Amino acid sequence: MAEAAETEATEHPWMSPEKTEINGRDLTITVLTVGDDRHERGGLAASQSNETTSNVSDRKLGLGERAFSAAGAAFLSAIIVNPLDVAKMFADLRCSPSCTRAGVHGTVSMCPPDCFQYRGTLDVFYKIIRQEGFSRLWRGTNAGLALAVPTVGIYLPCYDVFRNWLEEATDKNAPSATPYVPLVAGSLARSLACATCYPIELARTRMQAFKGNQIGKKPPGVWQTLLGVLSHVKSTNNIQKVQGYRILWTGMGTQLARDVPFSAICWSTLEPMRRRLLSFVGEDSNAASVLGANFSAAFVAGSLAAAATCPLDVAKTRRQIEKDPGRAMRMTTRQTLMEVWREAGIKGLFTGVGPRVARAGPSVGIVVSFYEVVKYVLHNR
Repeated sequence: MAEAAETEATEHPWMSPEKTEINGRDLTITVLTVGDDRHERGGLAASQSNETTSNVSDRKLGLGERAFSAAGAAFLSAIIVNPLDVAKMFADLRCSPSCTRAGVHGTVSMCPPDCFQYRGTLDVFYKIIRQEGFSRLWRGTNAGLALAVPTVGIYLPCYDVFRNWLEEATDKNAPSATPYVPLVAGSLARSLACATCYPIELARTRMQAFKGNQIGKKPPGVWQTLLGVLSHVKSTNNIQKVQGYRILWTGMGTQLARDVPFSAICWSTLEPMRRRLLSFVGEDSNAASVLGANFSAAFVAGSLAAAATCPLDVAKTRRQIEKDPGRAMRMTTRQTLMEVWREAGIKGLFTGVGPRVARAGPSVGIVVSFYEVVKYVLHNR
């Protein structure tokens, strides 16, 4: 009997070699050790299963279902968060929207002394409502929807596809690189979405930054704004026709310089955080737990990413509202950041950081949580 036990322990090294002799038998401790080992391995497998459950079910959804989920998330976010976006834009300009003599010369915000300057997000809300009415907080909502629906509709499904594909590839070939998959997948997906939808982003920024020439006149729509940009460029003889259409992507390099780091920071923070939160629930997860875990992780990740990339957002905004097309084409992110630094120092680089963080946290939370909940419901159906 002792020889049989020794042989079994040799063939299965994960069994404990320790033995206690009871009535001449030494099997008791060996059997218990095997049971404990199986229990530990089962717990490890369950933990790993909980961490990857969302990814396994995620792969079963089609691209159309993902796009539908993303479009709904983008619509909801644009309606709820647009007032914060408007507040951020006017905080960047630092001048009252009712001031007819305000504007931007190059990268310098021009605001006459007799015009009110904003002293924070609440001050922006108060003065916009007092001077232009409550509905002005949704200035550019149509453009926001026109931008958010296609952008998020491309961004989130592409992130899922890139993440799933890269995780499969790294698991097989380079397991040590798997933790960096969310960073790479988020950067690739954001670059693709940004390049596709940037002209709409340009129009939306201009619609929010500039009001009509006449008091009470509605700002032009997305299409009219884009036509106005092109007609202004075409009137300049020293810019060729091809370069004229390039003006629609003015500042895209600056936006990529902001959005790619934003996505990299956001997803590399969000993904492990939400998987950790969902692992606490395990197989008992429901729509409420999916909503809570994703919103919490996305809120924190979006806020951190927004604060870290605020200087790049300031540079992007300054380039987009540049009226001189020739100067706009020549401006670079580094040049713009240096000019802002010389004019206002570190405070200028973080102009509007409060509204930006206040917008990014809820926005990312709403989009990601709604997207994941709809995917969860569609998968269970």
